[in-house]
Amino acid sequence: MYFAALLARTEDGWEASDTELDDVETLSDLADLAREANPDEDTVLVLIEQEDAWFGVVRVDGEDDPRIYVSDAAAAARSAYGELLLTDELLGREPGSDGPDLDALDLDGTEDGESEDDDEDGASADSVPHSPVGDSEILDDLGVSEKELRALDAEDALGTIAEALGASEVLETVR
Repeated sequence: MYFAALLARTEDGWEASDTELDDVETLSDLADLAREANPDEDTVLVLIEQEDAWFGVVRVDGEDDPRIYVSDAAAAARSAYGELLLTDELLGREPGSDGPDLDALDLDGTEDGESEDDDEDGASADSVPHSPVGDSEILDDLGVSEKELRALDAEDALGTIAEALGASEVLETVR
C-alpha cells in the first residue's frame, strides 16, 4: 500500500494535498506536479511511502532541479513509484545504464547469473544498495537534520517529518 502527498509551503504555513501518482511517469512529471501545487514557486515536498518498506522525499523549490532522498534504495527499486525517484544520477550510474549489457556478458559457466565480479554477498556492482540514497540534507533548513532523517524508519517517517515542519495536522487530513 502506498501513500503520497504534497506539502506546499505558503505564507500561511503548510498546505497538504493527497496525490495520485498513476499518471506520473518520470521525475520531471513529478516535479511539474509539485510546481502546480504552489504557483508562488515556494517549497513543495512530495512525500511517498510504501507500507513499512521505504519512504522518499522530493523537494522542489521553484524552477530548481528536484532534490531527492530515498530511505532504502533496494526496497524502492521494487516499486513503480520508487523507480521514479531512483535516477541513474542518484544511484551513481552512467545515464541510460539499465544494468549489465547482456550482449557483453562472458558466459563462462557460472551458475544462476553469478559473475566473477559479484561480491561475497552475491550482489553485483550494478545492484541497488539496501541503504539511503540521495540528498540527506534535503530538510536541514526545515528542521530535520541529516542525522534525524537517516534515523527515521519507514513506519512513521512521514509523520515525524510533518511534525518537525509543523504540518502534522494538515498531513493527517489527507491520510
